[in-house]
Amino acid sequence: MFLNGASDVASLFTQQGRKGTNQDAMIVWENFGSRMDTVFCGVFDGHGPYGHMVAKRVRDSLPLKLSAHWEVNINSEDVLKEISLNTTGSMNSEDTSVIAHDEESRASIDLEETEKQPEIFQTLKESFLKAFKVMDRELRMHKNIDCFCSGTTAVTIVKQGQDLVIGNVGDSRAVLGTRDEDDSLIAVQLTVDLKPNLPAEAERIRKCRGRVFALHDEPEVARVWLPNNDSPGLAMARAFGDFCLKDFGLISVPEISYRRLTERDEFIVLATDGIWDVLSNKEVVDIVASAPARCSAARALVESAVRAWRFKYPTSKVDDCAVVCLFFDSNSTNVSTASNAKCKEQLTSTEQVNTGGDKDLSGPTGLGRSGTVREVGTEALSEGSKEESLSHEEVHPEMGKEWSALEGVSRVNTLLTLPRFVPGKDDKKAAGETKTRK
Repeated sequence: MFLNGASDVASLFTQQGRKGTNQDAMIVWENFGSRMDTVFCGVFDGHGPYGHMVAKRVRDSLPLKLSAHWEVNINSEDVLKEISLNTTGSMNSEDTSVIAHDEESRASIDLEETEKQPEIFQTLKESFLKAFKVMDRELRMHKNIDCFCSGTTAVTIVKQGQDLVIGNVGDSRAVLGTRDEDDSLIAVQLTVDLKPNLPAEAERIRKCRGRVFALHDEPEVARVWLPNNDSPGLAMARAFGDFCLKDFGLISVPEISYRRLTERDEFIVLATDGIWDVLSNKEVVDIVASAPARCSAARALVESAVRAWRFKYPTSKVDDCAVVCLFFDSNSTNVSTASNAKCKEQLTSTEQVNTGGDKDLSGPTGLGRSGTVREVGTEALSEGSKEESLSHEEVHPEMGKEWSALEGVSRVNTLLTLPRFVPGKDDKKAAGETKTRK
């Protein structure tokens, strides 16, 4: 298991921004679940006063829960039919209304589609759903981490052989570096940034009495608000934690997709929005591919993003950045064993590498932090028309919808702070925690 640095197949790096404690966390777990050909990777972007603690907790606990549920499900022949027929009934009371408005395709498996999808996807999909549900329930009951107005994203993958399964909550992102027919390197976005402006997400939130709207000074950034208070203004539609909004449409049900890897696929990049806010998908894969050694790829990407922040937004504070690069061909000729060993030693010894803010875990981060809860829109994703859409080899729950997989993916800069929380009778206990969030 790797929490920072590099291994033979992966490169990891995180750097604290200028907003307080680093709230990003990441992990690579090789031989996941005692399976020699399996790797688990995850990146987590915390927000709110205790977001660093939430991100670290999810990083440490979610892989174990996923592995345990996978082991339970792997030999069950009837589990998929039971999920398809009884998904709503299997959810607890707080989930039932949410799933009912989530068009089932995101949380259950259609019987007709199961015949077209590989067995590992069916089994892992149910394992992802259970693990994320249990993880969120554990956060709600956690005695030492106040998750009422703090939470985290999670973009996670399990790669077994050539099978890749992705589970995503929030607006962190997974992008594939692959080759087209002309052998040119291209970027393929594998996840959707799950923001409140997506039609299905907005519909679910509104049916649960939550409100979705953008502020006048940031019209491109849709946010989730309580029914009777102009708080907290969360700029994502799914997250772990954030229990002040869980009764009003915010969910932790992951968006799950599948891809069968081919020889054209070279690597995958998981990163928090500190990267995607300033670099395009194509820029990211180009930076990773051009790194002098694989083990330095994640660090090179973070350093490029920091420079881009300072150039594009010289008056704003640089956001936290966390990157995991997973390479599919460990025998590539462009990386020598010696350079990998040297680079690994440098990475693991540097002070820049930390995962999820191990410092100052006893209290909230600085309340001047801004971002996921208040953001200023800058530009829409422009490379959508230039980059390859998800190939026919991928199975994605959102296929068939009227909107593209890249629609709703907006670039936002973290500039403003959250207005003070105006507590009602039921919200007084949160007032002290929510002056500002990430």
